[in-house]
Amino acid sequence: MQIRIPSNPTYRAVIVTVPLCLLVGLGVPSGTLADDLLKESVLPLGIANKAIQASLDACKKDGYRVSVSVVDRDGVLRAMERADGAGPHTVDSSRKKAYTAASLRRPTSELADLIAKVPALQALRDINGEVLMLGGGLPIEIGGEVVGGIGVGGAPGTHLDDACAQGGLDAIGAVPKVVPTK
Repeated sequence: MQIRIPSNPTYRAVIVTVPLCLLVGLGVPSGTLADDLLKESVLPLGIANKAIQASLDACKKDGYRVSVSVVDRDGVLRAMERADGAGPHTVDSSRKKAYTAASLRRPTSELADLIAKVPALQALRDINGEVLMLGGGLPIEIGGEVVGGIGVGGAPGTHLDDACAQGGLDAIGAVPKVVPTK
């Protein structure tokens, strides 16, 4: 099979010009597209593990056996540890608290208080099966950006879970979310 190109000069110009424009267009730097891409800080695994260890140490010092979870900004589990003797339920509660804090970008104790005071916000509990409106979850804010969440489950009181989670934030230089009790 043979392809015949008509001898019409206009047609020949189009046949040559269109592929040439396509080739030149492919060589154009895509800086304008790259400039439109979102830039996000990522919580490194080493920092997540450091926060977890500090939280575990804070709880252990007070005799609490807990689980601690750290999630990234999207609520995806980054790291988790369960202390010896911590209840099995603490694994899920710590992860869900961390998820809730990262997703809603607020401490879970604050959210629990808010939905207790404003009944119209009760639906926040049912956003999805991962949300847990119970103290012990704190957003991890570094450099003005929420980069994840930390959750602690298993201390005998949510205010104690909060304090242990704050120990993790302190260890990594994150913005404090819990006011120390005097």
